[in-house]
Amino acid sequence: MSSTELPGVQAVAAAADPKVAAVRVADGEKLRSVSLPGLTLTVRSRPSARTGLPPALYVHGLGGSSQNWSGLMPLLEDVVDGEALDLPGFGDSPPPDDGNYSVTGHARAVIRHLDASARGPVHLIGNSLGGAVSTRVAAVRPDLVRTLTLVSPALPELRVQRSAVPTALLALPGVAGLFRRLSKDWTAEQRTRGVMALCYGDPTRVSDEALHNAVEEMERRVQLPYFWDAMARSARGIVDAYTLGGQHGLWRQAERVLAPTLLVYGGRDQLVSYRMARRAAAAFRDSRLLTLPDAGHVAMMEYPETVAQAVRELLDDCGRS
Repeated sequence: MSSTELPGVQAVAAAADPKVAAVRVADGEKLRSVSLPGLTLTVRSRPSARTGLPPALYVHGLGGSSQNWSGLMPLLEDVVDGEALDLPGFGDSPPPDDGNYSVTGHARAVIRHLDASARGPVHLIGNSLGGAVSTRVAAVRPDLVRTLTLVSPALPELRVQRSAVPTALLALPGVAGLFRRLSKDWTAEQRTRGVMALCYGDPTRVSDEALHNAVEEMERRVQLPYFWDAMARSARGIVDAYTLGGQHGLWRQAERVLAPTLLVYGGRDQLVSYRMARRAAAAFRDSRLLTLPDAGHVAMMEYPETVAQAVRELLDDCGRS
């Protein structure tokens, strides 16, 4: 493995492709590029003033990036040595050489990063697609996972919410291209506000600064030549994972997870049904449940302090045991 520190605002990357702006790096954060055979991952870290802290890894959801964790990471920097990665094809990570955007493919990328960095076992924290990926990682490689925190994990539902159907339709051949053509005149702010309306329980809670940063990232992202392909293939990967049965089914794998697990569900989640919280709590053998009635799909961005406190309690109990 090779790991290369990136300049503060990734000026080198921007210069290589002047059409695409640099990725934003918040104060106190660092980015580095991790090269593996057939795979390159961008990893965002927030070095703590303390040494010897247990490692944590944050995994974002569909259409997200490591920036989704920039609100939570500083709230936990005194208890974990945190890293957040950009899954292949998202954030600042290029597509994988093999074009595999399945849940298993993303899980394999996480496992390869943890194996190569020798950081495991980690406190693994995932949202949405990242929750499904993290569930698979914890099931197949229990040696890599110390605790598991899942925020609105994308686990199979028999009755998908109507509000989640448009996202699921991205998995169908040609739909992503059609939507791209239909929305070609949309501004980055229009796109961003649409995403926030879908993902937040109350979009008015988003600060002007956070909205500005999100619009800036949307402007950068839609210029990437592989943006729509990564979205469509990853959406297809989620749908395929929902239909898998037997030992490879996500609910069956949830039952195999040995790590103490924190489940976080939002009452206003339009993508993962709130009613799945009880099933998830029963499936994971050593679980605790945090329900936030006013939260949407990204509770760690809407209520970072509340989520951070729940993670701290999980870590404290894990340490005592």
